[in-house]
Amino acid sequence: MLLLLFLWILGTGKILYEKNAKEKRFPASTTKIMTAILALEHRSLSDTATVSYNAISTVPSGYSHANLQPDEVLTIKQLLNVLLIPSANDAANVIAEDIAGSVESFASMMNTKAREIGCENTNFVNPNGVHNENHYSTAYDLALIGRYAMQNDTFRKLVCTVKYTLPTTNKYDKDNRVFVNTNRLINEKSGQYYKYSTGIKTGFTDAAGNCIVASAKRDDMELICVIMGADSDLTTDTNKFDDCISLFNYGFGNYKYETLCKSNDVFKVVSPRNASKDTKSLNVLYATDIRALVNANTVPTDFSPEVHLDDNLRAPISKGSIIGTVCYSSCGINYTTNLIAGQDVLANSTFSIVIKIALVIFVLYILKCFLNRSNRRKKKSKKKKKKTSNSSRSSRFLLL
Repeated sequence: MLLLLFLWILGTGKILYEKNAKEKRFPASTTKIMTAILALEHRSLSDTATVSYNAISTVPSGYSHANLQPDEVLTIKQLLNVLLIPSANDAANVIAEDIAGSVESFASMMNTKAREIGCENTNFVNPNGVHNENHYSTAYDLALIGRYAMQNDTFRKLVCTVKYTLPTTNKYDKDNRVFVNTNRLINEKSGQYYKYSTGIKTGFTDAAGNCIVASAKRDDMELICVIMGADSDLTTDTNKFDDCISLFNYGFGNYKYETLCKSNDVFKVVSPRNASKDTKSLNVLYATDIRALVNANTVPTDFSPEVHLDDNLRAPISKGSIIGTVCYSSCGINYTTNLIAGQDVLANSTFSIVIKIALVIFVLYILKCFLNRSNRRKKKSKKKKKKTSNSSRSSRFLLL
């Protein structure tokens, strides 16, 4: 059994428990999470697609389907419902052909998207998870895919829908295509109901065993749990749900979020240089809230942050200007926010006057030096002219 518990609320990406999380295994129908992602990103829910004979006939015997009919016209929303709720393999094929023209081209799109999300050990060859030796993923990669999908509000609504009825269409005039979600964690009547569950998708093949990507949220913490390769007997698939519940309870029971600081709370009071008497005490404020993941059983009473404050704080300073940063560390995660000025800090007026007077004196001194130099040049020039004039008269006298 491969287990991964992946905490992703607020983007922490903190792994709380893992076992062989990056070992390649067959993902079975958890594949359909990626199929849904591409459908939601490339089509509108009201767009329609036509069911081809190929989309139906290529689903192997024994695999789940939604009893779709050749040439039946369905909306993307209807196809997504039967894709994610009863895990219909024919619906996956219809979506793939509608978006990419063929299953093969769609698989290429799936792999490109997987790499964009950050998957490093995943390769898809079909949109539904029908067994293929070259179709594989890992618990870690599926957690990344599940986390990405759950950022879409439409996907969230679909994967927590307990029951769905496919309406009559141009090729099917009955309303007896009623489906119950394969994820028992969201069904209160299932026996494995978990009240904090928020989705996502189950899977099973003989080769893959029982698989599930599941999510649960309590208060402000949301967890993603991935189980691959559980009991290979479909009649014992309840075990994967029980395992999910155990892992979720572990996460919620041992970790929580704690507010370390709040926006505009005072971090400390400092006295900037050259500040006026009335503004010399500056409140240094936190720019944003910091809520940190902490171990619920060993919550420290004091967090010692790493602080970087401008060593050359000097008036004037504008209210709200960034004057430093503060970083808290908890459970291996760093949380950083800026430190800002809580109010305007004015420059000391007396000091400013002294500076201005000194500047005026300096300018006058420079001006005086310039004038003195200019006067010396004029005197020197007059002496030179007088000497030249005397020399010229003497020359004239000699000529006479």
